[in-house]
Amino acid sequence: MAWNNQSVTTEFILQGLSSSWELQIFYFLFFSIVYAATVLGNLLIVLTIISEPRLHSPVYFLLGNLSFIDMSLASFATPKMIADFLSEHKAISFEGCITQIFFLHLLGGAEIVLLISMSFDRYVAICKPLCYLTIMNWRMCVGLVTLSWIVGIFHAMSQLAFTLNLPFCGPNEVDSFFCDLPLVIKLACIDTYILGVFMILTSGMIALVCFILLVISYTVILVTVWQRSSGGSSKALSTCSAHFTVVTFFFGPCIFIYVWPFTNFPIDKVLSVFYTIFTPLLNPVIYTLRNKDVKDSMRKLSSHVFKSSKTDHTP
Repeated sequence: MAWNNQSVTTEFILQGLSSSWELQIFYFLFFSIVYAATVLGNLLIVLTIISEPRLHSPVYFLLGNLSFIDMSLASFATPKMIADFLSEHKAISFEGCITQIFFLHLLGGAEIVLLISMSFDRYVAICKPLCYLTIMNWRMCVGLVTLSWIVGIFHAMSQLAFTLNLPFCGPNEVDSFFCDLPLVIKLACIDTYILGVFMILTSGMIALVCFILLVISYTVILVTVWQRSSGGSSKALSTCSAHFTVVTFFFGPCIFIYVWPFTNFPIDKVLSVFYTIFTPLLNPVIYTLRNKDVKDSMRKLSSHVFKSSKTDHTP
């Protein structure tokens, strides 16, 4: 079946999180704080890892890239959502909507591969410690990060390949605060059942399979750690539990939304907020609070910046 771009829709109306003016003012203040904390928190992790030599290791290299992706994931739609809380006409152009879909799937695909890479890193570190530096060399690390972006780009392009040619000629109201693909294709003027199945296969099932593989991977790691009762094992257990928490927070909402794209549940909005806004905020909190090396390095960096600032202002 061939589709031609016969769209007459030039913009979409985002219904947002609430129509209550009072709630929108509250959301504006709340999400402004959350977004600022997300960007600053992830940026601090990136700068700390770059500036601190003792954090120049594979696990922190991957963590720094995860923070960069999370910072980007929180920024593809949140600033517009915050601005829309103060606007009566919550519109987004057709091009802007397609751009949001592209970056959501680009960053989401990249993060999935990166989380798998971090799982592989922990598996090698705990189950094959003598071979760790040989396997997780810098070429491997750069290769994994590059692969994550390549997969993200191909995944995003696969979603846009059919979306760009869909005819939109009727309703243009998207029941969310950003253009999420399952909601947008429902507005097309053709039967989108086949597209829904394609979305399940390329997004929902891939996320589900990757999540199952990660659960199996961390189970193997935790069993290995459980068999070793030492201080190092305790640290490894803490690190792996932090990684698994992040994996659950990210994959849970994605699986729920993309495995059932034909049905729009009331909780979908909450889950969309969770994996696009709260998860990028929770990642730096989880990794920072449970990692002594990162906390110590952040204190060192903050102290250095504070002293430099104080010296610059001293006459």
